[in-house]
Amino acid sequence: MLKDLSSKKDYRISELIVERYFQKLKANLEVDVAIAGAGPSALALAIELSKAGKKVAIFEAKNEPGGGIWGGGMMFNELVLESELEVFLKEYSIKYVKHSDLITVDSVHFASALLYHATLNGAVLFNNVFVEDLVMYDKRICGVVINWLPTVKERLHVDPITVVAKFTVDGTGHPANLVRLLSKRGIMMSVTGSTENLCSCGTVDYEFPMDAENGEKFVVENTREVYPGLYVMGMAAVSVGGGPRMGPIFGGMIFSGIRAAELILSELKRLE
Repeated sequence: MLKDLSSKKDYRISELIVERYFQKLKANLEVDVAIAGAGPSALALAIELSKAGKKVAIFEAKNEPGGGIWGGGMMFNELVLESELEVFLKEYSIKYVKHSDLITVDSVHFASALLYHATLNGAVLFNNVFVEDLVMYDKRICGVVINWLPTVKERLHVDPITVVAKFTVDGTGHPANLVRLLSKRGIMMSVTGSTENLCSCGTVDYEFPMDAENGEKFVVENTREVYPGLYVMGMAAVSVGGGPRMGPIFGGMIFSGIRAAELILSELKRLE
């Protein structure tokens, strides 16, 4: 019996998991776009980019991707979208309820649909993986440095690995973690024009108090490249630009992801 342990199903299960994961990881060590965070803007971006045939990897620190979608408003698992999102919802067969001026969607259904379509179209999502630093060559961001979240949380002295990318996107939400990695080093100040919409001190600001109407506009308008090779979107764009937060209305998040896709696709086309 002991001579034949590798024929047991338990061995085969482990073998397949390890084999497939490392195939997936190796295949995504070089991508067109690396996204930190798997919230609504990141998933919308991933859907649009992967539909266009681009190679996209998403790195989500938590076990559960989807960002702030799941909890709806105060754990009431419904969220609100602008009526302009109806076309998007229909395109991806997402169920919704239309009101006179707005749309409501079950938050669990919405998160599940975005995750499904992002991965169905070819984006690869690595959960429990934390982006702890950025790759920079010749004053341009060229990818991310990743490690397991438990390793980072426990402050274990374990070195990370690198993923190189043509473009990198900060979709980490309120903290704007990737931009902070640059601002705390003073790097953002080293490139002319890179701090145009940052606060006067040149560091990452924090979003202003709640104003859903203006916040929804602000997040889309401030979705942009803030440093060569590095884009911000979603709540990271709000924090970096110092705009108002908007709470459990998510249309701006989706439009921000779509806007980021338009900008990046245009740049990728230019580079071809």
